[in-house]
Amino acid sequence: MAQTEALIATLKKALKLHGLTYRNVAKALDLSEASVKRLFSQPSFSLARVDKLCSMMGMEITDLVEMMEVERGRISELTELQEEELVSDTKLLLVAFLAINGWTYREILEYYTLRDSELIRCLTRLDRLKLIELLPKNRIKLRISPNFAWRKNGPIREFFNGHMREDFLKSRFEAEDEAFLFLSGMLSRSSNAVLQKKFEQLEAEFDELNRHDRRLPIAQRFGSSMVLALRPWRPAAFERFQRKKD
Repeated sequence: MAQTEALIATLKKALKLHGLTYRNVAKALDLSEASVKRLFSQPSFSLARVDKLCSMMGMEITDLVEMMEVERGRISELTELQEEELVSDTKLLLVAFLAINGWTYREILEYYTLRDSELIRCLTRLDRLKLIELLPKNRIKLRISPNFAWRKNGPIREFFNGHMREDFLKSRFEAEDEAFLFLSGMLSRSSNAVLQKKFEQLEAEFDELNRHDRRLPIAQRFGSSMVLALRPWRPAAFERFQRKKD
């Protein structure tokens, strides 16, 4: 029973991450919202219903079980000092990102010019940081929760912010696997809040796809980065024409 309750709790969390409400669930299961609330308060979900809700999120039941297992005793964030340790060693940071994205020991050696001793050193440090568990035969087991994220305004994000300005935005974004969208207008605070909520939902979808694709061979995956930005802004060139407020 305890495992069933844990699975239903994970299902609720997954639905929330995907921006789905009791109303969405009720419509999918052809039930009233009151009935759905009772289902979640009393772990009496049928396997068919769990499967249907997983399909709504583009998941399989096995993905949900994996999410439940990963959440148990997993970390969701590093400390400031731990992130500083990663940023201070480029090879360590590289191995951390590869491990988080499902690369194996052999794949890292095959694609990158790291010596065995260097890779073992990095993986041992990541094990100490509790990002991974280094198993026999150099197998890598992740120890992060599904909602793991780098610290806001922390060393890792600052590192990538700098490289984004210097490198990422130099592309013309014209290739088949690239996209760029720039929109400008005047929004109310409530409309701005709606878009920020959609950003959160898109972030959850990105994380879910990334987690799902870890099962694929490296040859079928490629590093993908996405930047979404929303802020009150107008070009500095316009500022000189603005009337000064008293």
